[in-house]
Amino acid sequence: MPEPTPESTPPQEAPEKPLAEQLAEALARADQHREAMLRAMAEADNARKRAQTEVGNAYKFAVERFVESLLPVADSLEAALASDSADAPTLRNGVELTLKQLRAALEKESVKEIAPQAGEKFDPHRHQAMAALEADADPNTVIAVMQKGYALHDRVVRPALVTVAKAKPANDA
Repeated sequence: MPEPTPESTPPQEAPEKPLAEQLAEALARADQHREAMLRAMAEADNARKRAQTEVGNAYKFAVERFVESLLPVADSLEAALASDSADAPTLRNGVELTLKQLRAALEKESVKEIAPQAGEKFDPHRHQAMAALEADADPNTVIAVMQKGYALHDRVVRPALVTVAKAKPANDA
């Protein structure tokens, strides 16, 4: 009789592990999964806390670059106040240079002046009417600027304070 080949022999079933051993293995796997879950939860919590800290620091130090650009302006003003020998023209020149520094710092940070010209149409998004006077100008046009406004990028930080023309009353006499 020919000898059976390994392919023709029926597979022998491995002896089944005792139930207690299977239970112990399942409990060990459950503990491993539980520990992995706890580690993942701790990592997620740490990432959330790190993100909160980074956002807090971003808010806290968002103006740092702007402050750095304003420090030379403060230095110039302090130097002007410390000088006892400055005459009026010298002081004026120093103030003009300091204003130039300030404008450069503002421009660098995309802060733009809102300075409407006389005759310009009143824009309630960029201007604040402080008074309305009867004038020969078209109604709802700017006739005077009391204070310039400023915008950061496209957002108005402070509207320009203006006087607006209103129509003269019609004489019905």
